[in-house]
Amino acid sequence: MDSAAHPPSAALRNPVGAHVPVAARGLAGTGLAYARKVGAEAVQVFVANPRGWATPEGNPAQDEEFRTACAAAGIPAYVHAPYLINFGSDSGATRARSAESLRHSLLRAHRIGALGVVVHTGSAVGRAADGGSRYAAAMAQVREDVRPLLDELDVLGEDAPWLLLEPTAGQGSSLCSRMEDLAAYAAALDHHPKVGVCLDTCHAFAAGHDLAAPDGVGRTLDALVAAVGPGRLRLIHANDSMDVVGARKDRHANIGAGHIGADAFRTLLAHPATEGVPLIIETPDGRHDPDRVEGARHTADLDLLKRLRTEAGPVLRR
Repeated sequence: MDSAAHPPSAALRNPVGAHVPVAARGLAGTGLAYARKVGAEAVQVFVANPRGWATPEGNPAQDEEFRTACAAAGIPAYVHAPYLINFGSDSGATRARSAESLRHSLLRAHRIGALGVVVHTGSAVGRAADGGSRYAAAMAQVREDVRPLLDELDVLGEDAPWLLLEPTAGQGSSLCSRMEDLAAYAAALDHHPKVGVCLDTCHAFAAGHDLAAPDGVGRTLDALVAAVGPGRLRLIHANDSMDVVGARKDRHANIGAGHIGADAFRTLLAHPATEGVPLIIETPDGRHDPDRVEGARHTADLDLLKRLRTEAGPVLRR
């Protein structure tokens, strides 16, 4: 990327960026070109089909070009693991595939210099033998299946990517949607030093954290820190919500165009818990707009977040 057009993200309190497409010409050819187009200061990518189990090797030349370009411009990069991963499933085949898929994302992330891999925290699929909840059994499975992957991360050394737990919107038998749910999840993984959190604002809002209310952002972030400790929040998915608080529906809206509203993001950008944490948008890109201009809505979202970042001013100490 052009470092003259994009100042190093290390110089920014909160780099703001986007999940970028990588089809056609790959991580560097498509992904970084789109990042430049929309003015992204950070990027998130898929390294596999997000709705499948395939674990492609990738293109070594593209990997190196992507890694080198991000490093040269100071652009933090992240990988989002496939959506099918669920260690709470009652299917042994799904669990095995989940482990293989997450291992693939972690290793590819390390290869391309990504700082972290985002994975949804999953749900307790099925019913217990007594007809009750499978929550306890599902959490035991999380420990059994994910803890060995964290041991593999240790072998990669200090530059190993973080595993970033993303609480869900609370649909179905979610294992972790509220901030307080993160405490049990982190404990199941022995509070491993490379386990962090990716906070999705739409998910949190859908799960009942009213980010639009007075001090709603502060209460939510305080609950997150209380659950996992300081320094574990490593990434934010900045998405507004098409639905009302507590709806348990994961439907993203463009920044300021949903029920969360722009003011909440200004507050988010000033809270001490978010200092140094990049924001990635996963908002509608306008591909179905009648007069679509590729990336226009993402550019507008990032421009708004940059303005809100300036308005938020210095870090607020609490």
